[in-house]
Amino acid sequence: MGIPFRWLLVALVVLSSVALHVAAAKSIDPYKVLGVDKNASQRDIQKAFHKLSLKYHPDKNKGKGAQEKFEEINNAYEILSDEEKRKNYDLYGDEKGNPAFSGGNFGNREGYTYFTGGGPKTSYFTSGDGWKTMGGQGNTKTFSFSFGGNPGASGGNPFGGGFDLGDVFSNLFGGGSMGGSQHGGSAGSARANTGTSSQHSGTAKIQDVTTQIFSKEISDQGITWLLLFYTPQSKGQFVLESVMQDVVHSLDGALRAGKVNCDNEKSLCKKVGVSLGKSARLFIYSYTTTEKGSLHEYSGEHDAKSLKTFCQEHLPRFSKRVDIGQFSFPPNVLPNLPQVLFLSSKKDTPVMWHAISGIFRNRLIFYDAEVHDVSHPLLKSLGVKNLPALIGRTVNGEELLLKDGISVKDLRSGIRELKTLLESFEKKNKKLASNQANKKSSSQREENKVPLLTASSVEEICGEKTSVCIIGVFGSTKAKGKLEAVLSEISKKTLIRGQNYNSGSALSYALLDKNKQSAFLSSFDKSGFKSSDELLIAYKPRRGRFALYNDEVTLEEAERLCT
Repeated sequence: MGIPFRWLLVALVVLSSVALHVAAAKSIDPYKVLGVDKNASQRDIQKAFHKLSLKYHPDKNKGKGAQEKFEEINNAYEILSDEEKRKNYDLYGDEKGNPAFSGGNFGNREGYTYFTGGGPKTSYFTSGDGWKTMGGQGNTKTFSFSFGGNPGASGGNPFGGGFDLGDVFSNLFGGGSMGGSQHGGSAGSARANTGTSSQHSGTAKIQDVTTQIFSKEISDQGITWLLLFYTPQSKGQFVLESVMQDVVHSLDGALRAGKVNCDNEKSLCKKVGVSLGKSARLFIYSYTTTEKGSLHEYSGEHDAKSLKTFCQEHLPRFSKRVDIGQFSFPPNVLPNLPQVLFLSSKKDTPVMWHAISGIFRNRLIFYDAEVHDVSHPLLKSLGVKNLPALIGRTVNGEELLLKDGISVKDLRSGIRELKTLLESFEKKNKKLASNQANKKSSSQREENKVPLLTASSVEEICGEKTSVCIIGVFGSTKAKGKLEAVLSEISKKTLIRGQNYNSGSALSYALLDKNKQSAFLSSFDKSGFKSSDELLIAYKPRRGRFALYNDEVTLEEAERLCT
């Protein structure tokens, strides 16, 4: 019995799919386009892309075929710079994860029709066991299926009892789209387990920036950012990204990189005032000497050296360069912030000190100096023996060595080390400032405490230099507390408070213990107000006159007596 027409149709579909993938195998190898081997690092891929994209960029190369070559270079870089696409290409010959078979051949053997394609081993399909792999040489993979066996009745399966069309499609297209289970060939698993991603690590990441990310991580955070504004149609995007990665890699820790798709983030692009024409635009978000960040557009050549210089010029500039031979920490600075001095043998302010000054720009006062000899008196007094070194002056004027011989393996680790030291120093100063505030508050409370009137203090508190002396007379501890609270509250409302007791003020306040100063009270009234537990006396020493309130003392009554 002949093979039913529908199974012939199925076979035709399968063979057609294979043929399509044979054609796909003719696509250009991205590794060859960029001239790198398959184990190339991201750094090598970036360099190759950068070099070739500059060479064939349509703005610079008007030669025949330059445009097509430039597109090939960008397509190749798009695959190899994305770890997922690169992994798919390495596994399947297709960045989307669809298998492609290079140099494939059809044939038959022992009743099986087969196709040999890309892969480090040979795989074949059997009717009962699905895909199998056997050792192969080079980059071969064999897919085979049988047309033997009894097709049976109208619904018979000429491929054998265990054949499942989904199996074929699953292995051809990398997924069980036809409902069959996926049988992973060992070629894929072997390649996937070689740690491909780790071989290609080390690239500087360019982060996709949204409005939320800009608000939380970029705006006024003290960190310098390179920001690429683009749309998918923008020219020059890939070239700029490549140059950005080179620069961010060399200034890792001092500079971060991001890109804003203005098609998706229209409100952000409008907010920061960036409009796009045909080309992508590159900006640096920096601080220089202002505490608020701002965008500055880069308009130089598209090469790493020029862009790096631009970025270094726009790093924060909050540190003052000083001559260590003539330097001493200013004793009185406003605001009263901790001060730090970084010492190194660098001729110019180190990049990491620029970067760290931006992060702590409104929390510390920065200085830096070039030093080659640690015999300077300041350095010797603080015990500085090795460079680089970091010295601090606390808010209470104490000068101390934070660390010397700071280990700087690279820019990122150096910034991390300095950040840790400064955060610790900042905590110390916050504790000192808190202690100072508590002492000051206690001192002010003591200073503003209503004084007790005695025979020895009468002239000072209620002498002729005072126009009016308000005296709260108490006979018990409870009355004393009440009167002190009332008089303290009234004193806070006077404009000349603080001069009340010592400098010829017009108004002063005092408490008087009637049990101990009965003679003084008798001068106002012969009874000495013996029946009163609390009263107020407004005494005018220059005129020898007084007024009194001999009832329950309230704030309102006290204020009325004082006016």
